[in-house]
Amino acid sequence: MPLRTNVSKLVKLAVMGEVDQPIMRPSYSVSPDGEPKILPCVGGITLNVLVGDPAVGWQADHVEPCVSLRFEKPKDPKSNGLNMLAQIGNEARVVTGDARGARGLVTGKHGGIEHVMVDLPRRALERLTIGDKVQIVSHGLGLELVDYPGIKVRNLDPRLLARLGLRKKGAAIEVPVSAKVPAEVMGSGLGQDQTHSGDYDIQLFDAKTVKRHGLGALRLGDLVAITDADHTFGRIYRAGALSVGIVVHTDCTAAGHGPGVCTILAARDGRRLKPRASKRANIADILKIGRRRGK
Repeated sequence: MPLRTNVSKLVKLAVMGEVDQPIMRPSYSVSPDGEPKILPCVGGITLNVLVGDPAVGWQADHVEPCVSLRFEKPKDPKSNGLNMLAQIGNEARVVTGDARGARGLVTGKHGGIEHVMVDLPRRALERLTIGDKVQIVSHGLGLELVDYPGIKVRNLDPRLLARLGLRKKGAAIEVPVSAKVPAEVMGSGLGQDQTHSGDYDIQLFDAKTVKRHGLGALRLGDLVAITDADHTFGRIYRAGALSVGIVVHTDCTAAGHGPGVCTILAARDGRRLKPRASKRANIADILKIGRRRGK
């Protein structure tokens, strides 16, 4: 039986962003080991890093897959409109420039820089230019699981929710994930007062923890379960809670940072969400986009 939702009550809105110029710091980023580095960072049109690719190991710092959108004034309420209304799995369409008419899907949100990431076909990427406008059909803000009020849904298009492979397990829901992440390694983004935008980072600086939990194999687009993490309203540590998110950007050099996770499901009582290990728990595989496009 499919999970019952309130999808018939949800509003659809058009919201727009512009392809953002890649952003670089004017100085070195210093690693926790004291090593200074200058590396590709956020923004732009990323031609060779797509959802489905490794999230770890690039000579990069917070690189976002495929296309990064931003509203021209990040502190403007209209920027919040882009970042909170856009949901992972929403349809996106290029409306200006040589790539006009190309269609893709939203794959994530990145806090701080306030970017929304979109996956587009390769041919469209070769025609896309910085400043092109992309319109998103926002659908999913306010989505609820009718029979599971203790589980909060965040940042998901209803069609993607239906394709995640969730299973009813009595009073709980089983969700496929590629990895389980302990709350103690979560860094930047902790303490945010809402989870309808942005992300927070998995720190990968402790080699033993990375090996124990298989975090070195994370891919962009992976679904991951974060234990003792309560994202029902903000991002806090709470023993026994569990939250699930999608990996949205690569690892980083700065202390407290790492692959970013955008929340999609959260339960204060973690017994309501049961992670199930799956090698295909990745939106590239589920939606046939990014590195899995056409396969």
